Amino acid sequence: MANPPNDIGDEGSREDPSPTERTREFGSKQQLLNGNVGHHPTTKPPRQPTSSLAQRAVSASHPHLVEAPRDPRDKAPPTPGGAASRPASPITVNPPIDYDGLSWPSVGTRTRLEASPEQAEERLQKLSGAVRTILECIGEDPDREGLHGTPERYAQAMLFFTKGYEENVQDIVNGAVFHEDHDELVIVKDIEVYSLCEHHLVPFTGKMHIGYIPNRRVLGLSKLARIAEMFSRRLQVQERLTKQVALALTEVLRPKGVGVVMESSHLCMVMRGVQKTSAVTVTSCMLGCMRSRAKTREEFLNLVNRR
Repeated sequence: MANPPNDIGDEGSREDPSPTERTREFGSKQQLLNGNVGHHPTTKPPRQPTSSLAQRAVSASHPHLVEAPRDPRDKAPPTPGGAASRPASPITVNPPIDYDGLSWPSVGTRTRLEASPEQAEERLQKLSGAVRTILECIGEDPDREGLHGTPERYAQAMLFFTKGYEENVQDIVNGAVFHEDHDELVIVKDIEVYSLCEHHLVPFTGKMHIGYIPNRRVLGLSKLARIAEMFSRRLQVQERLTKQVALALTEVLRPKGVGVVMESSHLCMVMRGVQKTSAVTVTSCMLGCMRSRAKTREEFLNLVNRR
């Protein structure tokens, strides 16, 4: 007499499942274990690399930053990945500079630059009259022997102190960009800098150290000092002066990295105010791999501080 069929399942009475059925059964068990019963797995679209997304964002907002190189040899090699040791500054992502060098900081710069000889003389007389007024206001006699001609001399001196307003980056560089197969640090140290504090119109003086890592192009060494001179011969604050020099060098050369360090003494806190004669102000601006790579930045700072 034959045995009745087993309700749980008689292994001898049914055929072996096919490979497809075994796979389906295994998948069902996995869903039970994972608690995904009733949920149909969806296929997620492949995630795009962060670099591609960032490049498209930059292309949309600042198309000039991704334009083709001016010369085929200017194309930079791919840089190895890695997290930046310092985040990028939003102020340096799209530097406000043009080849006229007139982006900073005033609307009257163009008027002074393009003035005719008659207008320039009128400007000088106007400035001399203002100095004469200052002398009168502080209780002096502009007509006494010692001050005779002082308003005119000071007016001419002030125009010299601020002659950077009449200069521009393109004329300063003057085509002194050369193709060289050099990819190590280039540093010019101890560049003397004289500028005027825009808050009190008194001098601050010191030294600037400029370094960069070329991207197959180098700049004539004297041009680094001339760029520093151009921006310092304006009404300034040290923080902006440091950054302007770094951004101008980046705009001219498109190097792998730029570092600028400035140390100076401000007469506005030496001969007035807090009157601390030994105080020294140090500022820096790091761009490119100088900012993103701690080892590169450390090498630059060590070489700058070596005496």
